Amino acid sequence: MGNRGMEELIPLVNKLQDAFSSIGQSCHLDLPQIAVVGGQSAGKSSVLENFVGRDFLPRGSGIVTRRPLILQLIFSKTEYAEFLHCKSKKFTDFDEVRQEIEAETDRVTGTNKGISPVPINLRVYSPHVLNLTLIDLPGITKVPVGDQPPDIEYQIKDMILQFISRESSLILAVTPANMDLANSDALKLAKEVDPQGLRTIGVITKLDLMDEGTDARDVLENKLLPLRRGYIGVVNRSQKDIEGKKDIRAALAAERKFFLSHPAYRHMADRMGTPHLQKTLNQQLTNHIRESLPTLRSKLQSQLLSLEKEVEEYKNFRPDDPTRKTKALLQMVQQFGVDFEKRIEGSGDQVDTLELSGGARINRIFHERFPFELVKMEFDEKDLRREISYAIKNIHGVRTGLFTPDLAFEAIVKKQVVKLKEPCLKCVDLVIQELISTVRQCTSKLSSYPRLREETERIVTTYIREREGRTKDQILLLIDIEQSYINTNHEDFIGFANCYYTEELVTGAQQRSTQLNKKRAIPNQVIRRGWLTINNISLMKGGSKEYWFVLTAESLSWYKDEEEKEKKYMLPLDNLKIRDVEKGFMSNKHVFAIFNTEQRNVYKDLRQIELACDSQEDVDSWKASFLRAGVYPEKDQAENEDGAQENTFSMDPQLERQVETIRNLVDSYVAIINKSIRDLMPKTIMHLMINNTKAFIHHELLAYLYSSADQSSLMEESAEQAQRRDDMLRMYHALKEALNIIGDISTSTVSTPVPPPVDDTWLQNTSGHSPTPQRRPVSSVHPPGRPPAVRGPTPGPPLIPVPVGPAASFSAPPIPSRPGPQSVFANNDPFSAPPQIPSRPARIPPGIPPGVPSRRAPAAPSRPTIIRPAEPSLLD
Repeated sequence: MGNRGMEELIPLVNKLQDAFSSIGQSCHLDLPQIAVVGGQSAGKSSVLENFVGRDFLPRGSGIVTRRPLILQLIFSKTEYAEFLHCKSKKFTDFDEVRQEIEAETDRVTGTNKGISPVPINLRVYSPHVLNLTLIDLPGITKVPVGDQPPDIEYQIKDMILQFISRESSLILAVTPANMDLANSDALKLAKEVDPQGLRTIGVITKLDLMDEGTDARDVLENKLLPLRRGYIGVVNRSQKDIEGKKDIRAALAAERKFFLSHPAYRHMADRMGTPHLQKTLNQQLTNHIRESLPTLRSKLQSQLLSLEKEVEEYKNFRPDDPTRKTKALLQMVQQFGVDFEKRIEGSGDQVDTLELSGGARINRIFHERFPFELVKMEFDEKDLRREISYAIKNIHGVRTGLFTPDLAFEAIVKKQVVKLKEPCLKCVDLVIQELISTVRQCTSKLSSYPRLREETERIVTTYIREREGRTKDQILLLIDIEQSYINTNHEDFIGFANCYYTEELVTGAQQRSTQLNKKRAIPNQVIRRGWLTINNISLMKGGSKEYWFVLTAESLSWYKDEEEKEKKYMLPLDNLKIRDVEKGFMSNKHVFAIFNTEQRNVYKDLRQIELACDSQEDVDSWKASFLRAGVYPEKDQAENEDGAQENTFSMDPQLERQVETIRNLVDSYVAIINKSIRDLMPKTIMHLMINNTKAFIHHELLAYLYSSADQSSLMEESAEQAQRRDDMLRMYHALKEALNIIGDISTSTVSTPVPPPVDDTWLQNTSGHSPTPQRRPVSSVHPPGRPPAVRGPTPGPPLIPVPVGPAASFSAPPIPSRPGPQSVFANNDPFSAPPQIPSRPARIPPGIPPGVPSRRAPAAPSRPTIIRPAEPSLLD
C-alpha cells in the first residue's frame, strides 16, 4: 500500500519532469526532506513507515535506530531498494531490507547499543512515491547504556541538528502521549532551528497507551501547549502487532476505529491519524511545488523570449522556397560586408577583449613592426666604408681627386635605397595575412551554408591576391622614384648648407639629430606602460624581479606596482641603445638589454640591464616603443671591432676625410628616405588593398557569387543547420508546453496559508523550570460517561458530577499554560471549534465571577473552589 496523498502529486511532478526533459533540462523542484525527531521508543520509525506505506525499518524496545537512516524515495515503474554500501544488489523483499539495516548498523556500532553519526543511505524505487528524502534519526537519550559514550546526549543532539537545520526540511517532532509534553526534547530542538514554527509539526503517538481516564484532548486541540502548526495524533502498531505481521492497511483501519470510538477524540477524528498526517505533509509538498513554479515560469519565459526572434523566420519555413533563398543570400552578403568593415575600421559592437584583431593588428604592423624592420636594417660599417672608398677612387680614375665627388654619394645612396624593398614587401605580406584571417573570421557566420561560405572566401581571397600584386608594384615604384632623383636640396639634409668639410658635417649632423629628437616627442610624454622583469639583478637581492615600467620621451622609470607611487629608479634615455640577449638555458622568457654607448653604468653597478618579456611579440613591441623614444638598436659591432683596421683601406688622410664626409651624408639622406617610406607605406596599402577590398565586397561580391554557381546550390543548408532549426522549433514548442503545464498545475492545486503565530513561549521557559504539573491534569481529563480517576492530591475534578448525554459537555477545565489567577470556561458543544487563545491571562478579568448566564449553573460555583486552590501545586 502506498501513500495516496503522495500518489496524487506524482502525476503533477511527472508532467513537470517530462516538460523539462523535452527541452533537455532538469526540473529542480528540490522537494523538502522530512526528518523525524523524538525520544527513544517514541514511535519515530513507525511514523516514517506509515508515510512511505511500507514495513521495512527495525523495531523494538530501547534504542533501535543507532545510525541516521537517509531514505531517498525515487519514482520508478518498478519497486525495489538498494543501499549505497552495496549498490550492486537490488532488494525486492523489504524484510531483507530491514535485516540489512540491522546488519549494517551492527557492523559500524557493534551489538551493544553503540551509536554512530555515519548515515546509512537507502534508496527505495517505487511507482507510489515522490522524489523525497526522509531521515530516521536516533532517539534522544540522556543516560548512556552499553557501549554508548558518556556524552551520548550531546552527540545525538548534534547529529539531529545537522539534519534539521536545513531550511527546506520539515520537522516531525514526535512525543508519546504518556510523556510530559513540556519536557519534549524534540520540540526544544525544533524550536532552536525553527523559532517561527513554520517547519515544525507536532506528532503525538501512543494515544492508545495512556492511563485509563486520561487523554490528550487539550494538546491535540492546540490549547494547552500550542504550536503554530498544531499537533496530529497517531496510533501506531504495537510490538505485538508487528510480531504478528499485522500489515499497515489493517493498522490504519484500527487507528481510524480508535479515533472514531474514543469520546475525547471522535469530534476531531478527521484531523487525527496517519492519513491526516500524510495529507498535511503532502500539502506542504504541494505548497513547495507551487512556490517553485514562479521561478520555473520566469526561467522558461526568458528562454522563450530569447528564441522568439530566431523562431519567427522558421515558423513558416520552406527549405525549397526560391524567394527565401534570394533574401537570405542578400542578407548574408550584406552582413558579411558590414562585419568586415567593422573589424577593419573598428566598432564598439562585440569587442574582442582577449587579443588584437583585424584593423588593430594592421595598425600595429604599420606603426610598430614596419618601423622596427627599417631600423633593424643595419649597415655593415666596414663594408660601407670600403664601398665608399672604392667608389671615390673609381670616379677619380687615374687622377688624384682634390674634392669629394658627388657621384660617389649618389651611388652609395641608391644602393642603400634598394635595400628598403625587402622590409616594404614583408610589410605587405603581413597585412595580407591579417586581411585573409579577417575574411575567414567574418565568414564564420555563413557556416549554415557551406557552399556559400567556401565561394565567398575563395572570391574575396582571390581579389586580395590580385591587389597584392598591384600594391607591391606600386611600392617598388615608390622606391624606384626615390632612386631616380637624389634631392640634396632637402631641408632636413645635413649637406643642405653645402658644408663639405668633415668637421662641419659631423657637427651639423649632431645638431640636426638633436633638433629632430626634440621635435620627435613632447617632453615627458608617456609612450608606454607595462610590466617587465629585470633579469640580471644579483642573486643576493633575489635574482630577477618584476617591476612596472613607464617609458617617456626622455626617461625610463620603474615602480613597485602599477599605482606608480613608489619609484625605484629613473634612467635618462641619453646615449642609450638596445641589443638582443640570448634566452637563458632554464628561462622561458625573451630578453633584450639596454646599455650606454659611452660605456657607463646604466643602473648601479650594471653596465646593462636585461629586460625580460613573456613572448617575442612583447619584446618586438617594446623595441618599437623604444624607437619612438629615440632609443635605437645597436649597430653592427664591426664598427668598434674593426675601427683599428680602417686604415688598411688607404693610408691617405685626404681619402679618409672624403669617406667620412660621404658616410655622414649617406646616413642623413637615408634617414630622410626612411621617414618618407614610413609615411607612404600605410597610405599605399590602405588605398590599393584595404579600401579596394571593402569596395569590392560591398559592390561586386554578389555578382561574382551569382556568376560562380546557381543560387540553389549556394544556399543548400548544411545538415547541422537543418538539425539546429528542427531543434530550435522543438525547443520553442516544448517551452510553450511546459508553460501550459505550469499554468495547469497552478490552477489545479491549492496552497494552504501559513497558520498565524501562537504563544509558544512555553518552549523557551522549559529550560529554567519545566511546568511539569501542567501535563498531568491534561491526562486527568476523562471522557464523558467514564467515572473520573482520582490521581494525586487534586480533589477538585473528581468531585464534579458528570452527567451522560447533553450534560456531558462539561469536562475538567483546561489548565492555562501561564501562571495567574484565571478560569477558563468549557465549551458547551464538544464538537465546536476550540477557543482561539485559551492561555492568555488577560482574557477574563479576575474580578468577574466565573459563572455566566450562558453556562450551566451547577458548574459555576464549583470552579473557584476546585481550581484555584490547586493552582499553586500545578505551577510550583
